[in-house]
Amino acid sequence: MNDLHLYNTLSAQKERFTPIHAGKVGMYVCGMTVYDYCHIGHARVMVSFDVIYRWLSRYFDVNYVRNITDIDDKIINRANENGESIGELTARFITAMHEDADRLGCLRPTQEPKATDHIPQMLGMIDTLSGKGLAYQGASGDVYYKVANFPDYGKLSKRKLDDMQAGARVETVDDKQNPFDFVLWKSAKPSEPHWQSVWGLGRPGWHIECSAMSTCCLGESFDIHGGGHDLQFPHHENEIAQSEGVTGKTYANNWLHVGFVNVDGEKMSKSLGNFFTIRDVLKDFHAETIRFFILSSHYRSPINFSDMALKESHTALSRLYHALKPFDDVQIDENAWTSDFGQEFTSAMNDDFNSAKAISVLFSLASEINKAVKSDDLATAKNHAVILKTLAGVLNIAQLNPSEFLQSTVDENALSENEILAMIETRTNAKKDKNFALADQIRTQLKEKGVELEDGRAGTTWRRI
Repeated sequence: MNDLHLYNTLSAQKERFTPIHAGKVGMYVCGMTVYDYCHIGHARVMVSFDVIYRWLSRYFDVNYVRNITDIDDKIINRANENGESIGELTARFITAMHEDADRLGCLRPTQEPKATDHIPQMLGMIDTLSGKGLAYQGASGDVYYKVANFPDYGKLSKRKLDDMQAGARVETVDDKQNPFDFVLWKSAKPSEPHWQSVWGLGRPGWHIECSAMSTCCLGESFDIHGGGHDLQFPHHENEIAQSEGVTGKTYANNWLHVGFVNVDGEKMSKSLGNFFTIRDVLKDFHAETIRFFILSSHYRSPINFSDMALKESHTALSRLYHALKPFDDVQIDENAWTSDFGQEFTSAMNDDFNSAKAISVLFSLASEINKAVKSDDLATAKNHAVILKTLAGVLNIAQLNPSEFLQSTVDENALSENEILAMIETRTNAKKDKNFALADQIRTQLKEKGVELEDGRAGTTWRRI
């Protein structure tokens, strides 16, 4: 596995990956704040790190930790709006999150710590920071991190505190000593959930939650920290300041950030009315189509979400299933990884988990299968089908029964598989009767409905276009 390279946001370059402990990997990914249904941006983080987890697990014992934020301003406000307890709200949306992730074909993380279960650890970290002169309590009772006393602040996002302060349009508010100081412990407000501390009743700030949960599960230093690109600053920057402020050690060796999801060219936002939950999208598109759409781009690149993009993904994924259809009984065979295709796929995934390039290998295999079927070389075609299914398995795509997927459609007016097969049978009989005009007419009708026919010695095959 020495060939695995990943792009480390911290160093801003690709680096050969070497775990802290041989044969083991600790990976922490910032999870969801559970006050609403997960959106398509969450889906991208879920699926991207699911594939990273699956790929790493081929070579290492991976401890994949994804936290759950179950105490937060948004959670408190939503529970109050709904007239329900915070526990009822968060339990409901944790269940919904798991349902969405399961439908997208994601494995469960090995650990899913909840913030409210780690309050003592957070208080311990804040106490240590205070003792080192890195935290102070304001007159309001809130406790803040003193960024000016942490020389490396900004090293992840490549921002310099002096430059930010000089260009800041933000005035120091409340009792902060510096506008970029951030809250570690919030003094309790009436009717809010709270815990006892040496600073009085209160609840944790968002950033300290992840520092506590990650180090509790993975230790003071671990291999990989991940999340969405939007978390790079200030959340991940603040995590580094807190954690390294406490331990004096490197917090995470490698930082991976998933690119933004844009909707029709604009950043997804509730205010713009282009905000889509995973459940919204699953009403119109097959779950594997969504997964394929996400994996068709490199995880660091921004992607543009649209109905057209998902329809194109459905069509593209259908090509893989059409190639597999004559061999729907093939099983995964680990020997496939030694083939030229297997080595090319491995090279792509070892290059910073390049799923887009890996998928191109699958399409090359599909083409080889179709060529072999046309030439009636079914043994070669089946061998390539085994390789395709095996390689695609690590991405968790193309693992369904082909007919099951192909019968799903993104267009309610599209022909069903049974309708297509019936028209092909009519066309075949027309050709036998030398009624070539009718045969040509059926081919044209099918093409107008988005179905392309290919005649070969083994018969007529079809695919959606």
